[in-house]
Amino acid sequence: MALNLRQKQTSCIIRMLNLNQPLNSSGNSDEEVYKILVYDKFCQNILSPLIHVKELRKYGVTLYFLIDKERKPVPDVPAVYFVQSTPYNIQRIAADASASLYESFHLNFSSSIPRPLLEDLASGTLKTDSIHRISKVHDQYLEFITLEDNMFSLAQKFCYVQLNDPSAGDREIEEIVEKIVSGLFCVLATLAVVPIIRCPRGGPAEMVASALDLRLRDHLLSKNNLFTEGGNLGSSFQRPILCIFDRNFELSVGIQHDFRYRPLVHDVLGLKLNRLTVQGEKGGPKSYELDNSDPFWMGNGSLEFPEVAVEIENQLNKYKKDVDEVNKRTGGKDEADFDGQDLIGNTKHLMNAVNSLPELTERKQVIDKHTNIATVLLGEIKERSLDSYAKKENDMLTKGSIDRNELLIVLKGKGSKVDKLRFAIIYLLSAETTPHSDLEAVEAALRESEVDTCAFQYVKKIKSLNVSLASANSASRSNIVDWAEKLYGQSIGAVTAGVKNLLSSDRQLALTRTVDALMDGKPNPEIESYLIFDPRAPKSSSGVGTKGPFKEAIVFMMGGGNYMEYGSLQEFAHRQQPAKHVIYGTTEVLTGAEFVEQLTVLGQKMGLGNSGVPSSH
Repeated sequence: MALNLRQKQTSCIIRMLNLNQPLNSSGNSDEEVYKILVYDKFCQNILSPLIHVKELRKYGVTLYFLIDKERKPVPDVPAVYFVQSTPYNIQRIAADASASLYESFHLNFSSSIPRPLLEDLASGTLKTDSIHRISKVHDQYLEFITLEDNMFSLAQKFCYVQLNDPSAGDREIEEIVEKIVSGLFCVLATLAVVPIIRCPRGGPAEMVASALDLRLRDHLLSKNNLFTEGGNLGSSFQRPILCIFDRNFELSVGIQHDFRYRPLVHDVLGLKLNRLTVQGEKGGPKSYELDNSDPFWMGNGSLEFPEVAVEIENQLNKYKKDVDEVNKRTGGKDEADFDGQDLIGNTKHLMNAVNSLPELTERKQVIDKHTNIATVLLGEIKERSLDSYAKKENDMLTKGSIDRNELLIVLKGKGSKVDKLRFAIIYLLSAETTPHSDLEAVEAALRESEVDTCAFQYVKKIKSLNVSLASANSASRSNIVDWAEKLYGQSIGAVTAGVKNLLSSDRQLALTRTVDALMDGKPNPEIESYLIFDPRAPKSSSGVGTKGPFKEAIVFMMGGGNYMEYGSLQEFAHRQQPAKHVIYGTTEVLTGAEFVEQLTVLGQKMGLGNSGVPSSH
């Protein structure tokens, strides 16, 4: 039973568009009901990667609007609302109902609506005698964005700063933990699974794991239980494992440059919600969808960029050959461009040619799209020496060192300010010890390029804290820990996992190695201290007997994730015999520049860095 998150979330949304009626076996509703869809920005982002606008017609949606826009009445049509449960949205719904904008209101909240807001809605619609217009209210538990079959984001912005802000009080930390727990609960409810939860001891990951465990336990006691999994599958049903980590577990992955296609397109061109806008060949911007409807993207996303260029060339040659073949069969001229104009010859050949027309046209569009994207990428790679950054960072992380001259050549060479900053931070993270003179030279080179060094100073500070913690004897250690916990509002062990978490020689990320060990379930010193929560087990059992091996895992990264981590986990899953299944999720998907921006904010909050230099953001 493979957990396909995209499929599950899409069918929940289609059912919602069908006024929450079950669909018939062909996936359509029995009778066509025309309706209007009203959503807020957040729910628009949930829908956007799953259902293209042109598909809404298929589900009877004739018009769609954002909730905060002025709308005209369409009195004889039902409206489906898909919104977050916020006071503003509740007010708007009550106002729409009292203005009799639509015949009936089918309200769907992206997670669940709290009782006080439900009461506000009831009193708001009673006052204007419009409560009869509210047909149904549904808690949908869909408050997450699925980008690929096995990748989701909670779209919770600036989470890393919130979790690591030295000035954050307990209340703020509890709020962000509660938001993450609520998002994860939605994912598990959509998949209808109660997993075994594992996480490192201490820090935000443990806070989220134990709060999620409590939330699941409470929910399993309620009558309207969303988790009926395994009830009728007998003992063969195996629960998945949910592994929760915090970005500090492996800081470098949020920062380093990667040279594979999917991470490059995201990091350099800013892929958002599976959409991308780049300059077209003939000038003017071109927008593209990059999702599972694009076979080239799905098939080649994990290849290194040069291999992608070769693959585009191969596909173009194959396309030309197939076009020539069709032209020959239909008596067209050998060199003729395939435009469907001069198709003559016997009817059978003609029919074959006509049938292959749409497929060939579609293939050509995909080839043109990726040729354009690759051309724009190549321009950026050359201008910024991105291949060199990716290679040298990987070498540093693998070997733990770099020649000082080589380091300074990169910092004084090509690349944007953020590229140089990222490179300098990777140098900090990769070396066990950094000679003082080298550090000074690096900082001088950054200042020379007018780079804001707040983020660099912040990581340097964290690293020196870690080192002093590791070397402190037990007597003075507690003072440092007290101070560090005041400073970071979390257990210092989680601040950076340091050198032991860096890439091993085969480029397998520490995260992937740890997930492998957790799924395997055999005794392993790397995960000995990891906590186990089993929401289905009695509280006292401490998760004994839930050690695996596991076929399926959900891996969740708090504080920002990216396509490099996602790719590493997918490669690991496919390599296993038999193949395993891993879903990857994060609080938000960040480019290297976006993550460094959060480190910069933390550096500023701690009064570090050279604030005299204009920021490059």
